[in-house]
This record gives sequence, C-alpha cells and structure tokens, in this order.
Amino acid sequence: MAAYSIGVDLGGTNLRAAVISENGEILDKLSAETDVAGGREAVIAGIVKSIISLRDRQSGANFAGVGIGVPGFIVLEKGLVLNSNNLPFLNNFPLRDAIEKDLGAQVILENDANAAALGEKWMGAGKEVDDLVLLTLGTGIGGGIISGGRVLHGFMGMAGELGHLTVVPNGNPCGCGNIGCMEKHASATAIESMAKLMSLGDNLTSLDVYNLAKGGEERAKRCFEAMGSALGIGLAMLVNTFNFPLYLLSGGALAAWEFFAPAMLAELNKRSYTFQNTPTRVEKAILGNQAGLYGAGYLPFLYTTKK
Repeated sequence: MAAYSIGVDLGGTNLRAAVISENGEILDKLSAETDVAGGREAVIAGIVKSIISLRDRQSGANFAGVGIGVPGFIVLEKGLVLNSNNLPFLNNFPLRDAIEKDLGAQVILENDANAAALGEKWMGAGKEVDDLVLLTLGTGIGGGIISGGRVLHGFMGMAGELGHLTVVPNGNPCGCGNIGCMEKHASATAIESMAKLMSLGDNLTSLDVYNLAKGGEERAKRCFEAMGSALGIGLAMLVNTFNFPLYLLSGGALAAWEFFAPAMLAELNKRSYTFQNTPTRVEKAILGNQAGLYGAGYLPFLYTTKK
C-alpha cells in the first residue's frame, strides 16, 4: 500500500495538519486555533487530537510517521524545544517524547523555517536542485538551508538563523542582543518602523506602506528600497558563503517585490563576485503558507530513524 505521513505546522495562532502521500499530494487536512491560553497541555492535546483525527480517516495505507514544524530552537537529537518566543511554555520541554507517548507513533520535530525550506525543495520552487537557501520575510526574518537535499542543522540544530546576519554594522538593536540584524532592517516590522520615521502616518502596517508605494508615495518607496539594500547585503554573504544555485524569498513581503527587488539585486551584484559570474538565481518561493506543511510531512519519508 502507498505510504502517507502527517505534517503539522504549529504556530502561535494556528495549528494546521495534513495527510501527505509519498508523492507529495495533500490527501486530507484540517486547521484549528492554537490553544495558547490553555497552556502546554492544551496545545499538546490539540496536536495529538488533530493527528489522530487525520490518521483515523485513512484506510489501507502505510503510516510513515509524523513531522512537526515548531517555531523556535530545537535540540533535534533530544526532541527538545529549547526556546520558542511564540510558545514560551514549550521552552526546555521534550515535545517530541510527549507527543509520541500520547500518539504511539514516530514523531520528528523541525524548526518551522527549516520545514518551509524543505517543503520548497520537495514540492516547490526548489524541486530541481539539492542545495538552496530560503529566507522567510515576515514580522521577523527566518531562514532555512538545504544542502544535499537535507536541512543543514549545525551541531545543535540551530543553523540557519539568517535573520540575525549583521547587515548594518551600527544599525538598529535586535532582541537577540546584536545590532544591525537583517530582520531589523528588512522585515515587515522594519518597514513599519521606517514608515514611522518618515512621518508617513501613525500605526501603519507594512501593507499600508505598500499601498502608499503603489499610489506613488516616494517616501514609502524609499522604505522598500532600504529594505532591498539590506536584503542584498545579506544575500551577498549567503551567496559568497555557500555558492548554491538557488536563493528563495517567501512571506507576505513578496507582494512588494517590484519595490525592493531592484535595490536588492543591485546590492547583491555589487557585493558578490560569485553572483556576477555564475547562474545563481534569487527567486520567489511558490508554496506560500503550505511550505511548512509539505516540509513537515516530508520529514518521515526523509529520515527513517528517530532523531
């Protein structure tokens, strides 16, 4: 019988799960609110309930296991959530073992941005390559690195924190303790901060700033140009470091591609000899908010033993 897995994308607001075939077809899915108010036990119960519900609706197929994308740092070998800003009650908690105990099936945890990168490699814009980098442009900036078709984890599972590359040496302070991080200069939050400094209005969202730019507001366009320059500096470091064929951008900020991409590509071309002289591509990811589900669902097929 054909195999299937269940992929789970655990977020601070929503919990999504899907049954995915070994060929990458979503066979069934469901979503619910993450019961943050109920705390750790409620969130774990919601995950287990979703998985069991989906599994019980399958028949005559081989269940490969469960993959879960979790926001935060994961100690992979222990299945331990070391730190999760969005779900702080999971900090220093062995989430994998708790779910496996209730579920009676193999569970593999992965950082949510890494899962998204893996999803794009498996069924998205990176299907034709084995090496890529994904940047997720949202409230902050996450990242995932795929090398040889697998997530590059580092020795503790914390590789790929690309939003914390320094792109402005004396730039804005970041919650991580550094200054000038890429996510402080190229995220949706950065756009909102720049709009405030440019006196574009009070409490503007990045979408508001985008709409102003579309309407011809030059100050709004300059916000996105500054974002693009910061992204270009970060991408130049990544291109020079990895020499991968593909670098993908995802997230809501892609809507403003026309405003930030020219500055991004100009900065990248200026700062990377490799980019100038190789067919390196910088492109939009294509799976949207499904990337993490695909990547989580791919984990049981990719890894045959428990991490």
